[in-house]
Amino acid sequence: MKALVYEGPRQLHMRELPMPELVPEAVLLRVAFSGICGSELSGYLGHNSLRKPPLVMGHEFSGEIARLGDAALEHNPSLRTGQRVTANPLIYCGRCRACLGGRQNLCAQRQLLGAHRPGSYAEFVAVPARMVYPLPDNLSLEHAALTEPLACTLRAAQLGRYNPADHVLVVGLGPIGLLSLQVLQAYGVRHILASDLDPDRRAMAQSLGVEALDPHATDVLRAVREQTDGLGADVVIDAVGVASTRRQSVDAVASGGRVVLIGLHEEESAIPVNVLIRREIQLLGSFSYTPNNVAEALAWLTAGRITIDPWLVKAPLHEGPAWFERLISGPGAVAKVLLS
Repeated sequence: MKALVYEGPRQLHMRELPMPELVPEAVLLRVAFSGICGSELSGYLGHNSLRKPPLVMGHEFSGEIARLGDAALEHNPSLRTGQRVTANPLIYCGRCRACLGGRQNLCAQRQLLGAHRPGSYAEFVAVPARMVYPLPDNLSLEHAALTEPLACTLRAAQLGRYNPADHVLVVGLGPIGLLSLQVLQAYGVRHILASDLDPDRRAMAQSLGVEALDPHATDVLRAVREQTDGLGADVVIDAVGVASTRRQSVDAVASGGRVVLIGLHEEESAIPVNVLIRREIQLLGSFSYTPNNVAEALAWLTAGRITIDPWLVKAPLHEGPAWFERLISGPGAVAKVLLS
């Protein structure tokens, strides 16, 4: 099969690889679309410790079942060959304390397709049958490939406990930030402010009815305080994950407020811990999603609750290297790239 292989920092190449090995409890999927995630961009640059070359990345995907393993139906009786599906790429054991407590995203044995196992930047990918979700007829394969990033956003909403009366700041308007705006609006939150360096991404937020600030031209902290009578935001969502945005999030939140950290771009950042203590700020890490979040994301997409089509780009897999470079240097009015 053809696959896009990460072979070192800024080194992505099309290669011919053997077909994935199909164990009895798995299914073989013919990939239709696979999204480019921010974590894969950091992996491409050599900044992500989970992604070690050589590796087939890709974990946001949709496709069709090409073949069922001999025991696949024992694990998921709803599956059949030729079925349109998506999958939860975060494979968990199902037996540990975290899994049994409904926090499968914290399973100590978890493995992510596209990081610990070969992923979906290929013609075919092998997936445990229990992680596969059949698609309703009215959901396109393109939209189904957005299930994973939307599930991340819904997990953050679950932890952040969004309230319609909240004032919320969203820092960073990549795919997760733009999805966060729409999730906040669906939760009834009316006081939303966003910031991003990129003018095209700010324009996307504006088209959703959200005021988006350029942090180089506007004092974001002052804007937040002006809109909250000097108190600060009730919730700040950091969808970037660098030292400056993490610090800004702490500075912008109200005493007793909540900072939800989703972005993973830097491994370590200095945080003013005494400020957290003295102001009783809740600093919440939000990692991936549970199976319930995946099912909820699929339901939201099926119901048409998310708008991303104007900024959705589809490109053949062999154009992946060029799109990785463009997304790093300046993507333009693009929220998500799906490789086909």
